[in-house]
Amino acid sequence: MTRLPLEGIRVADFGWILAVPHATAWLGVMGAEVIKIESMQRLDLIRLLSQLPDRPFDLDGSMYFNSLNFGKKSVTLNLGHPQGVALAKEIIRHSDIVTENFTVGNMKKWGLSYDELCQIKPDLIMLSGTPLGQFGSESQCVGWGPHTQAYAGMCHLTGYPNGAPSGLGGTWPDFMIGVVMAYAVLSALHYRRRTGKGQYIDLAMAEVVMSMLPEGFADYNMNGHDRNRRGNRDDLMVPHNVYRCAGNDQWAAIAVNNEDEWRALCQTLEHAEWLVDSRFKDQPSRKAHEEILDALVESWTLQRSPTEVMYSLQAVGMAATPVLNTEGLCTDPQFQQRNYTVAIDHPVTGAIPAAGIPGLYSALPKEDLQYTAAPRLGQHNDEVLGGLLGLSAAEIARLKEEQVVC
Repeated sequence: MTRLPLEGIRVADFGWILAVPHATAWLGVMGAEVIKIESMQRLDLIRLLSQLPDRPFDLDGSMYFNSLNFGKKSVTLNLGHPQGVALAKEIIRHSDIVTENFTVGNMKKWGLSYDELCQIKPDLIMLSGTPLGQFGSESQCVGWGPHTQAYAGMCHLTGYPNGAPSGLGGTWPDFMIGVVMAYAVLSALHYRRRTGKGQYIDLAMAEVVMSMLPEGFADYNMNGHDRNRRGNRDDLMVPHNVYRCAGNDQWAAIAVNNEDEWRALCQTLEHAEWLVDSRFKDQPSRKAHEEILDALVESWTLQRSPTEVMYSLQAVGMAATPVLNTEGLCTDPQFQQRNYTVAIDHPVTGAIPAAGIPGLYSALPKEDLQYTAAPRLGQHNDEVLGGLLGLSAAEIARLKEEQVVC
């Protein structure tokens, strides 16, 4: 069996909801031992969502939680109790990485700030994820995915001309941010390997979203121009839009990048007359008559399925793809061919599909990755407290009785 790249790395994971759990699941799959520190006193809210229909409610039965926390262990510590904090510190003493995404100030309130933890683990890597970072006049703001999108400017740039601002769904930022978090931690591990020094990563979620909007910020800062909302259109490429296809709510995206592609489009759609139409003679002319051109292209796509549109246009070197909903994405042949989803058997929910790591590695067979079921609440209390920390069965029983471990 292949040795996984993060074997020997331990993560004390205080993350909850979406972004940090997504990041640490990736670390766990790559071989890290991820110990999720949670509590009945402060349940991870995701445990309360997405229960299987027609079954009794179960804190371990959330498909959402289980698809975000595979490859981890669960320890339940009451951080409102001094002994709970002391146990958390002992786990951290044996760890390489700490992750958290609580409201600013919570970790310090518990005595678990980076400065304090460095006293017990000098080369510690710690990641804190909050909407607006740990410092600054607005750092105390509490936010979720939709707030982060709006603050960063994404909603201002998303939508149709003269229409209202629009978000990209409440959870889109969290998953993208989780990916960035994983890479930030890997970079810190590389730095520690070279220097022997740890690192504190203060990750402001809004800054990650802003990095996804380079054209908007560059245009405003360099030219004083507010790009505002423009639907699915591009500054230069035309046609460039999402077009209705045959069927109910079926769409395909098409982008024409240059004159060669424009000629290929005209030939494929069997409208050679467009090549000599003065309205479409060059890119500026086509841009000036974009509404008319979009209607003409859509009259062709309306007679075809999104897949037919894709194959017809990709065959002549153009960018075209179906617009897929969740079901369509999961059943897409390309996703299936790459084995992007993995089925993970869970004792409560049974086998559920989860999004795996999207990359394929020549020296790391996918079957060797550590896709194990998400933990039941407190499932590994005895293993971690007894095995890692060396507590006796009697001590663990006392801690449970006193609600330190719960």
